[in-house]
Amino acid sequence: MPLLARMLSAPLWIDVRPGAVARLGELLADNRISGGGHVALAVGPGLGERVAERVTPGMRNAELFTVPGCSLEVAVDLAKRVRSGSYDAVVGIGGGRTIDVAKYAASMAGLPMVAVATNLSHDGICSPVSSLEHDNGKGSFGVAMPLAVIVDLDYVRAAPVQMVRAGVGDVVSNLSAIDDWLLAAQEKGEPVDGMAVTFARTAAEALLYRQDSVSSDAFLTVLAESLVLSGMAMAAAGSSRPCSGGDHEILHAIDQLYPGTGNHGELAGVGALFCCFLRGDPARTAVVSACLARHGLPKLPSELGLSDDQFAAAVDLAPRTRPGRYTILEHLDLDAAAIRRRVDEYVRAFGS
Repeated sequence: MPLLARMLSAPLWIDVRPGAVARLGELLADNRISGGGHVALAVGPGLGERVAERVTPGMRNAELFTVPGCSLEVAVDLAKRVRSGSYDAVVGIGGGRTIDVAKYAASMAGLPMVAVATNLSHDGICSPVSSLEHDNGKGSFGVAMPLAVIVDLDYVRAAPVQMVRAGVGDVVSNLSAIDDWLLAAQEKGEPVDGMAVTFARTAAEALLYRQDSVSSDAFLTVLAESLVLSGMAMAAAGSSRPCSGGDHEILHAIDQLYPGTGNHGELAGVGALFCCFLRGDPARTAVVSACLARHGLPKLPSELGLSDDQFAAAVDLAPRTRPGRYTILEHLDLDAAAIRRRVDEYVRAFGS
């Protein structure tokens, strides 16, 4: 008998609204994740700790673990500590970096993980990938996706607005990643997962033409849902392919060459716009540019604090950050001089 359906991993619970974090204990009990609240709360310094202070009075058996960074070493250490405590689950509370550490630690410990997001800077809140720093830079590690996702809009609004806007750049970059995947199918015969593309494209287009902003709860709700859909796209594909193309290759190259430049979503947005420009698709380039501008996101290297030469060097390095991934960068195979010319053209096009 032919296989007529497939099973996809997905969170059991997604709650996006003001005040959502107040129901954390109820969520854990109702979904039989932890009836007694014996969970490890992995929190980022600052806002994550304040959220934890709010939920722990109703979860007397919870134990707090402060996550000091986003390194593989920190994640492995947390996994060891969690494994030794006989916890029912790991709850990651904070931004994407804290959630990435919590996802990795929970996977290493064989425990379910609940993501409580305090900002919407990138699609890590629901993805089956953890981006962690190590001795050779930053790597992406496959993990189990969260069993539940809570986004409390009260805390999202309290986060730096730059971090919230950044999520727009990460989601919109899906369009560039999809174009790269389709190009790989055309040129290299790489199979494309239509379900993954559907999730990723729907996530991006839900935001692309909206005229409201991060000051609106309606917009923040759609942004949170789009980030969750991006995570679902990666789960369906079994890789980051539907949400990571030449745009993210440039992002990873900037991370390697110039650590601390911008943030993930800002870099993804600039990378996506540059890749659209390289494809020579004026319609797609125009709508992506307009979306980034509407939300006050960078479009030029200088807006990231990079010189044009530095950005060109990152584009040159970019294909080597994801060996085997075919994108517009590999397709054009530009040498250093040609890259510099295209960067100059790009800056002239979007510098006015």
